[in-house]
Amino acid sequence: MPYIVRVRREFNAAHYLTDYHGSPEPLHGHTWEVELYIRADKLDNGGMGYDFIEIQQFLDEILPDYKCMNDIYDFSPSAENVAKYLYDKIKEKYPTLQKVVVWETKYGGAEYYE
Repeated sequence: MPYIVRVRREFNAAHYLTDYHGSPEPLHGHTWEVELYIRADKLDNGGMGYDFIEIQQFLDEILPDYKCMNDIYDFSPSAENVAKYLYDKIKEKYPTLQKVVVWETKYGGAEYYE
């Protein structure tokens, strides 16, 4: 029976929205939250599917902490696009990744899964 290992990580980043005409269009920042759901089909001898700390360290390497996302990505960094980008990047290292949830605020976010 598979397990789902869940890991959360926060990062701070700025972005501006393109083709959106409202108050969040100009440059602004958030404390974003990312949640990963990784399927573990078996546990190791210590009873773990994946090491939380190892996953968090990997996230620290790929999350755009204290950056303007528009300057580093070649897409409009909406929560939806960031979720898909992170899903694709994380799936390379963790092939059993089930989904990524990106919270732009505590009230709104997006998830991506295949």
